[in-house]
Amino acid sequence: MDLSRTDRWSQVAQRAEPAEPAVLVSLWPALVILLLTLAWPPAHRWGRTLVTVVHEAGHAAVGILVGRRFWGFVVSKDLSGHAVTAGKPRGLGRVLTTWASYPAPALLGAAVVAAALRGWSGVVLSVGLVMLLVLLVMSRSLRTVGVVLAVGALATALWWLGGSWRAGVLAGVGLVMLVGAWGSLGDVARSADPHQDHGTLAQLTHLPGWLWLCTWFLADAAATAWVGWLAWGLMA
Repeated sequence: MDLSRTDRWSQVAQRAEPAEPAVLVSLWPALVILLLTLAWPPAHRWGRTLVTVVHEAGHAAVGILVGRRFWGFVVSKDLSGHAVTAGKPRGLGRVLTTWASYPAPALLGAAVVAAALRGWSGVVLSVGLVMLLVLLVMSRSLRTVGVVLAVGALATALWWLGGSWRAGVLAGVGLVMLVGAWGSLGDVARSADPHQDHGTLAQLTHLPGWLWLCTWFLADAAATAWVGWLAWGLMA
């Protein structure tokens, strides 16, 4: 017998409701996901892709908050990305939009880990699916559309299936973003390309690029310390 519309909406609402805080034994998927991403090349590539999507979403989100217009973004074959916002070519809004990219995966990753540990997996996944829908509309290449659809399909499956392991999977995704943020920061620090974000910030503010790299380092370090504090509290 088909479920009534009310029953379907009830099931949807149940999957978005907060649950009990996670316990240590239920978080084993987080360790598995993190180790796979670090050790298995295909998983590592998907982790980098996720970090790129969040990186560009950071540009877009802050750009919109400061009054710039978000035109779209692309994920390239080499897993680099590019977001296009329109607005004043200089000023605080442009600086904040440019700066937001590299800390975004670390800060979002730490927030996802915290939410998963506190039983908010359903809420996070619901909000994430809405954000992915927006990113899908703003995707400007077939590759980008495919990436967003793949991430959305995995998030939908995790949201719908639920289970006691859902918090562990979501925490693992958060850890992948956090670790990936450090990797991308290392890549940009080694780059000699003056068109990288820290080079753009140096041109906009007349402050040296290394200073902007330091601010990203501090943001990543703060996110890592937050996750470490949460892990310590869970094991205590």
